[in-house]
Amino acid sequence: MTETTDSASSLAKMLTILQLFSEKEPVWSTAAILEALETSRSTGYRYIKTLHEAGLINAVRNGQYALGPRIIEMDLQMRLTDPLLLASHGVLEDLVDKIGHSALLCTAFRDSVLCVGEARAPKSPENRFLRGQRRPLFQGAVSKVVLAYLPHHRLKAIYPRQQAEIEKAGLGSTWSEFRAALGKIKKDGYALTVGEFNPGVYSVAAPVLDDQKTSLGSVGVAWDEKERRDVDVEHAVLAVKQAAATISERLLEHQRGG
Repeated sequence: MTETTDSASSLAKMLTILQLFSEKEPVWSTAAILEALETSRSTGYRYIKTLHEAGLINAVRNGQYALGPRIIEMDLQMRLTDPLLLASHGVLEDLVDKIGHSALLCTAFRDSVLCVGEARAPKSPENRFLRGQRRPLFQGAVSKVVLAYLPHHRLKAIYPRQQAEIEKAGLGSTWSEFRAALGKIKKDGYALTVGEFNPGVYSVAAPVLDDQKTSLGSVGVAWDEKERRDVDVEHAVLAVKQAAATISERLLEHQRGG
């Protein structure tokens, strides 16, 4: 193994420390981190020291760590500079005004989608999908519409390792069925799901596309049929597709220097 490979492996191992922290376990002791790392104590201590000096973790009490302030600073930088988020300014709010429901902006992240922006309708539940939360790539409209517009080579890579999840999500039990299901979504230009995360909740999403018609993310809305029976699904679909198209156009203009 070369020195470069060793360094990359060491860096990857160190960054796994950040993945330990969660809503359920926001604070980790030094001993617990070392145990989770399964590495030598000296190496583990070096990793913790490096992350602490970088501000990525913070000592909250003796030998106890939480995520650090540098992450908050980086999130602000993302909010101010992320092209996808900047292109969505005003669009999600207009979408909420048009259909009366909360709107989300998502992006692909590994085999999942990540919520990067949101505009909440009045009295909307706040616990459905928030900025920074991930969902599987095979469940829900915001995910399935991103999946449908991924490049062919990426879908070919995803299918064999996620075949069971794809079948479970109703996207086909063979590669041909999977491609056909995604082809229908592309033909429609949107995805519509019902009750995939919460019973009776409708979700509509459309893709944000680059100049190669590959998905960069998606725009979606959701509503509970029991709470709101006055929703015109066709109207919601058209509004969501227009919102996604507007964001796509703004991104292309930005890339062209417009």
